[in-house]
Amino acid sequence: MGGDCGGFVGFVGLDSFSFESASSLLRSGFKVQAFEISTELVEKFTDLGGYKCHCPADAGKGAAAVVVLLSHPDQIQDVIFGDEGVMKGLQKGAVLLLSSTISPSHLQKLEKQLTENGEQIFVVDVYVLKGMSELLDGKLMIIASGRSDSITRAQPYLTAMCQKLYTFEGEIGAGSKVKMVNELLEGIHLVAAVEAIFLGSQAGVHPWILYDIISNAAGNSWIYENHIPLLLKGDIEGRFLDVLSQNLGIVEDKAKSLPFPVPLLAVARQHLILGISQMHGDDTATSLAEIWEKVFGVGILEAANRELYKPEDLAKEITTQAKPVNRIGFIGLGAMGFGMAAHLLKSNFSVRGYDVYKPTLVRFESVGGLAANSPADAAKDVDVLVIMVTNEVQAEDVLYGHLGAVEVIPSGATVVLASTVSPAFVSQLERRLENGGKDLKLVDAPVSGGVKRAAMGELTVMASGTDEALKSAGSVLSALSEKLYVIKGGCGAGSGVKMVNQLLAGVQIASAAEAIAFGARLGLNTRKLFNVISNTGGTSWVFENRVPHMLDNDYTPYSALDIFVKDLGIVTREGLSRKLPLHISTVAHQLFLAGSAAGWGRIDDSGVVKVYETLGGVKVEGRLPVLKKQDVLKSLPSEWSLDPTDDIHRLNIGKSKTLVVLDDDPTGTQTVHDVEVLTEWSVESISEQFRKKPACFFILTNSRALSSEKASALIIDICSNLCAASKEVGNSDYTIVLRGDSTLRGHFPQEADAAVSVLGEMDAWIICPFFLQGGRYTIDDVHYVADSDRLVPAGETEFAKDASFGYKSSNLREWVEEKTAGRIPANSVESISIQLVRKGGPDAVCEFLCSLKKGSACIVNAASERDMAVFAAGMIQAELKGKLFLCRTAASFVSARIGIIPKDPVLPKDFASDKESNGALIVVGSYVPKTTKQVEELQSQHKQKLRSIEISVEKVALKSSDVRNAEISRAVEMADAFLGAGRDTLIMSSRELITGKTSSESLDINSKVSSALVEVVSQITTRPRYILAKGGITSSDTATKALKARHALVIGQALAGVPVWKLGPESRHPGVPYIVFPGNVGNSTALADVVKSWSVVAGRSTKEMLINAEKGGYAVGAFNVYNLEGIEAVVAAAEEENSPAILQVHPGAFKHGGIPLVSCCIAAAEQAKVPISVHFDHGTTKQELLEALELGFDSVMVDGSHLSFPENVSYTKAITELARSKNIMVEAELGRLSGTEDGLTVEDYEAKLTNTHQAREFMETGIDALAVCIGNVHGKYPESGPNLKLDLLKELHDSSSKKGVFLVLHGASGLPEKLIKECIENGVRKFNVNTEVRRAYMDALSSGNKTDLVDVMSATKAAMKAVIVDKIRLFGSAGKA
Repeated sequence: MGGDCGGFVGFVGLDSFSFESASSLLRSGFKVQAFEISTELVEKFTDLGGYKCHCPADAGKGAAAVVVLLSHPDQIQDVIFGDEGVMKGLQKGAVLLLSSTISPSHLQKLEKQLTENGEQIFVVDVYVLKGMSELLDGKLMIIASGRSDSITRAQPYLTAMCQKLYTFEGEIGAGSKVKMVNELLEGIHLVAAVEAIFLGSQAGVHPWILYDIISNAAGNSWIYENHIPLLLKGDIEGRFLDVLSQNLGIVEDKAKSLPFPVPLLAVARQHLILGISQMHGDDTATSLAEIWEKVFGVGILEAANRELYKPEDLAKEITTQAKPVNRIGFIGLGAMGFGMAAHLLKSNFSVRGYDVYKPTLVRFESVGGLAANSPADAAKDVDVLVIMVTNEVQAEDVLYGHLGAVEVIPSGATVVLASTVSPAFVSQLERRLENGGKDLKLVDAPVSGGVKRAAMGELTVMASGTDEALKSAGSVLSALSEKLYVIKGGCGAGSGVKMVNQLLAGVQIASAAEAIAFGARLGLNTRKLFNVISNTGGTSWVFENRVPHMLDNDYTPYSALDIFVKDLGIVTREGLSRKLPLHISTVAHQLFLAGSAAGWGRIDDSGVVKVYETLGGVKVEGRLPVLKKQDVLKSLPSEWSLDPTDDIHRLNIGKSKTLVVLDDDPTGTQTVHDVEVLTEWSVESISEQFRKKPACFFILTNSRALSSEKASALIIDICSNLCAASKEVGNSDYTIVLRGDSTLRGHFPQEADAAVSVLGEMDAWIICPFFLQGGRYTIDDVHYVADSDRLVPAGETEFAKDASFGYKSSNLREWVEEKTAGRIPANSVESISIQLVRKGGPDAVCEFLCSLKKGSACIVNAASERDMAVFAAGMIQAELKGKLFLCRTAASFVSARIGIIPKDPVLPKDFASDKESNGALIVVGSYVPKTTKQVEELQSQHKQKLRSIEISVEKVALKSSDVRNAEISRAVEMADAFLGAGRDTLIMSSRELITGKTSSESLDINSKVSSALVEVVSQITTRPRYILAKGGITSSDTATKALKARHALVIGQALAGVPVWKLGPESRHPGVPYIVFPGNVGNSTALADVVKSWSVVAGRSTKEMLINAEKGGYAVGAFNVYNLEGIEAVVAAAEEENSPAILQVHPGAFKHGGIPLVSCCIAAAEQAKVPISVHFDHGTTKQELLEALELGFDSVMVDGSHLSFPENVSYTKAITELARSKNIMVEAELGRLSGTEDGLTVEDYEAKLTNTHQAREFMETGIDALAVCIGNVHGKYPESGPNLKLDLLKELHDSSSKKGVFLVLHGASGLPEKLIKECIENGVRKFNVNTEVRRAYMDALSSGNKTDLVDVMSATKAAMKAVIVDKIRLFGSAGKA
């Protein structure tokens, strides 16, 4: 249930929209109460479970939020502040949602009045409407605005009230402003649609055929698609003009008040007024078509009722009856023309091409074409001559100018004019060719579709001409087109259709600019405005395609502004010649002329917005904002309540397809465990995997390191082998995932296209870059990269600036369009929203996927692992219904799809690599800034233990082979030395990023650097403890080329998003853990954290050892050391027994060994594979303890046992406070042991047992451990044996355990096993051992006849080690490291 107040949601007034909102709240579990006069609506409301109220005040009582419908400013006083107004019942802290269409100024005045009255109410303006887009068709949308705190408070209610919510933080009134922008667009689009359909009809094109073609072309808009059919049927009455004119008048008045120029809106309104003037008196029932017929003088209704035909069927006729074509001439090899001519070559035509730009001819020859030196040369001996020049003047020149084509073209040949020209020019040209005496035929065939589609033979061609002409060129037209329309009406009809499309497209580009600039002037967030309008009646294909360019301030010319200077010029000239008033087209033409005159003619046509920016003093650029992660995630609906993982497991057993993940670098395994990876893809290897029937397996392609051509060829090869292997094992069913980078880098769509070329068309491409461990979220179609507590749009990160795979778009719909170069428009990309996933669950996902058009691209929004699991479950359901998907995803999808349950991080003990003594090898090749920061942090944190070798990128990538080889040899020699010495060794490329002039050159440099790293690793002879490779290309090449791995098993993750592999037995270092560390994962300390957790250097905390001993019920031995042999004996014994141990330095030993002795202890502890700490024993003076605290000891013993109790307390407390500030553990002694240790003797009469009462007080000093005297002695026990007071020990343990103080027993040498175990049972956690170890050392010195010092050292070390091993076992610490 929603709502943070836990109360009702109230409604004052119910209309169709608010009733639907109230119903949605009830379904979401809210309690809803409403006041409404209409009995019918109230009855429906109460039938759904709502509560009826008798006045507005009742609706506000106990309500956490109240929705108030206001249709007029006069209602405010009565409904809000009246005697029975909402405020009479509304509690403090409630949310007031104002659903209205009144002016923003009235709403702002109301909010101010509430504030001045001291009302603690959160006010939000709400504009409710129905979605018009394919995605949100008929679904409820809400536009909400208000202060940030008000929006946050209202979010749960608003989310539950609609299917799509847009919020604008700031002043209330955004809904009304958005409404004005939408009405501006709707008005302009209507007038443009009317001009277009009348112009087309006047040009002889059947209105319904024109409608059908344009509805699938760039000129389409929601208004055109939905209103033109009504217009042609005579179903819209004239009164519609009056209402629309009034609405546009309000918008125009607002623009004047700002002030802001809206020329298209102004002329559209004038056009509407002209229409209104044609109505007679109160006769508003006249159809809109009849009114416009009077304005234009064209009988549109009669034209619409003429006999219909199907242009596609005519196209099939002319292509099936097409005459053979042997040679083609092609004039005009510009961006479009070159692609068209090149595709004709691929279609096995012989093509001779001409262009005035000579380098283009050289390029044309390189793809197999024949180069002509003039238009005449191109036309010699051809069957068909294609003209694809910029304008009519150029067309005239290449045909009839100097060395023109017409003079030499063979008689009977066919000329195909593919340029955009006027129908009048085409008609004139046809007559001229006919009269030339050579029986030349003309096909009017303007094209549409862009450069990419031209090269692929997927253009839309609108052809007209005589049947003979069309059949002569039929095979050529078919080769160039995906959609071929043959238009009746003679030569020029095709150009008529193209002219109408350009009229609509040009006006819509200009109106999009006017709308978005007007929105900016109104103070709206332009990107949010774009998202809203894309789902309303104001949208159009052009709006959704061009506005993103304006918002990104990116005017890379996909279609130059000057093209519309030309094309709208054709429109206005045609209108003039036909005496047809084209008001809005003429104004749009003037706007493009203004842009061209300002010097923007060669930038993208969306640059017409600069005219408005200049005149209106605004900037429309709307970069996506950086968001607060916590606020965004909180604003989302609650997750789907049921975990679908069990269902996924059930479906994966026998029913679901095997998931085959083609991983473009090894980092894709970062969310899975117990999954196999192949690094080669022979049919035999894949067949073996299919026979195992796994839920999933990976194939490491490393294609991100390749050029797009090589990557595509590789995917084709793998997919072909997959098909063969599947058949070999009996048609094993599988789904392919192209696992790519979660920051959107990689070969998309090239790899997807390659896969489809082998596997066939899919029902949908699934695009899902969500990756929780890397902080990648997709919300409202925008992909974000988490940076601490912020969400940064992916297009604004360093990843988007990648030299090889850079991009600009953060919105995934726009990213798809950008990466496909417009082949897949943003507005055609489908989207599964978080709302659908969280409210509808797997069934809703399945239903959505099953409803997609074949060949769709569909992005998946996700902000949690549960979202991913819900989507995966829904996708499996859809697959079981026969749907085929190709997935382009990040790593999280893979683990969700196969139902992976996370497990604890993998550690060295899981590989037994903690027993290895060699250093680890860390290889870094990634250049992203995150990696550089992580390397710097690694070097900073591990500077004492880490050795770094930097390989010069310049030397290995840009210099001679001799220089390169010398650099590699240097690195190998140093690495072998460091690793053999037990040092972790970092090999990295120099951090200065060197890029090429092109993306392919950059890839080549990356490849050379990666191969140098491979050579270094492959030549290192020392077996590393483990290998860590940082960066996708680096980790792939290291595994496959340097280590020769063909197969691996993913064991798990060393850190979230950092997989650990077990390499196959064929590899150079089988059994050595291989850590794959992605370049873009983790914070700045992540790499250092992994190296630390995989270090064999155990912790040096004495306190941690004793805490573990207390938990495990054992004790730790503290062994006094005097020299290197003693230190090595303790460490060797501890490592052999896998036990913690303490190196203990007595003041007597320190007096002789000094700082070198302490340094040896610390170095040994740091290099040990088990926890070893260094302890200063029996500090009897403040001076020696202060020195000890500065030398690096992990713990010290404060020995004030020779002092009086008050002095001992004071002394111990002072040292403890100093030690605590340095995080050093303190042990102290209460009572006094007799005996001799290191020359210090305490006589029996001086000995004193620990007093339990004093012990309780003594523990208040803050000590961590207490050395007790219970009859134990330093040195040798008397012949009668030890006499320990175990009852006293038990009492002391009862007191110390309550204080968290550990008990220590000095004088453990000579204590029998039984007594030791009883002491441990009674709380002793540290035993000091000295005498027996010293005796073993002295005995080894005095025995035997060894004369070599090395042999003596070895013998004494072995003797001491044997004693220490016995003690470790006796204390119970063996195996506890």
